[in-house]
Amino acid sequence: MSAVRVLVGTRKGAFILTSDGKRERWEVSGPHFAGWEIYHLKGSPVDTNRIYASQSSGWFGQMIQRSSDGGKTWETVGNEFLYDGPTGTHQWYDGTQHPWEFKRVWHLEPSLTDPDAVYAGAEDAALFQTTDGGQSWRELPGLRNHKSGPLWQPGAGGMCLHTIVLDPSDAKRIYIAISAAGAFRTDDGGQSWRPINRGLKSEGIPDPNAEVGHCVHRIAMHPSRPGVLFMQKHWDVMRSDNAGDDWQEVSGNLPTDFGFAIDVHAHEPETIYVVPIKSDAEHFPIDGQLRVYRSRTGGNDWEALTKGLPQRDCYVNVLRDAMAVDSLDECGVYFGTTGGQVYASNNSGDSWQPIVRDLPAVVSVEVQTLP
Repeated sequence: MSAVRVLVGTRKGAFILTSDGKRERWEVSGPHFAGWEIYHLKGSPVDTNRIYASQSSGWFGQMIQRSSDGGKTWETVGNEFLYDGPTGTHQWYDGTQHPWEFKRVWHLEPSLTDPDAVYAGAEDAALFQTTDGGQSWRELPGLRNHKSGPLWQPGAGGMCLHTIVLDPSDAKRIYIAISAAGAFRTDDGGQSWRPINRGLKSEGIPDPNAEVGHCVHRIAMHPSRPGVLFMQKHWDVMRSDNAGDDWQEVSGNLPTDFGFAIDVHAHEPETIYVVPIKSDAEHFPIDGQLRVYRSRTGGNDWEALTKGLPQRDCYVNVLRDAMAVDSLDECGVYFGTTGGQVYASNNSGDSWQPIVRDLPAVVSVEVQTLP
């Protein structure tokens, strides 16, 4: 029987949750790296025992950890993240120019074909790559050196490159998103990039239709349709049917279209999930009711999924990297909250159960489907 491994990053350590294919009973391992912020853990799609973790601390700095046995043991690998060439400046909160400064790695995206190759999204926004299992990292400077770079401005969480989506049909095509610069795409393996924000509208910036400056929270893609993208923006849920060249709003009947997380069903490319949050000032569900919304039509028509989720006095948030799906049949859906719960559904979202409670605030959730 297949099994599932859920990788959970929190403000104070990492946890690994495992279950068999029924996904009813769970074992919890952790905390790993207790006391450290673990922004992201993710496993290689071609070697399920290979897992990478981004461990950071305001005092001790950035560390990258690697496991080759499914998270039982870990080793520290390379931690040198240097910008390539002159760093230049970007726009600061007050509109002045500010030097680029490396702070941490937000997101790790392992290669689809090589367990030793990984992309890393950093704050201040930059894309790094390793091809030796994390021992050394080099920047792909074409992104940071884009002509619009001096106009990029940090969002409330910093100027972070938080989303990396690899196109399974084209090894040279990569999508990334930066808060608050927007979405970008490369078609030549990272040498050159172009903004893909046409159709986004952000009332909080001087030009609501600007080429860059949009606060994109998360992009998701189904591997069978790499040209179709879904986006949770600061406000608005968006869809692109031409690899990001144009976007259309698909918020439809959502009670609020503010949120962070978005993901796609493993077997139904038109089924997507979001967790609406009340507003950018009030990061919790409306009326204290935690509800996942599912659209089976690729957006616009949404249904609330509430069975098993708290429907009163719930004031948690679900962050951008804190939702994932497994590839079992039927599809499992998982998300973690800032209140320390990790919820799972083993039936595509029809019902939910908390598989662990009272962890530190959850920052990221990833899932591995094991043979």
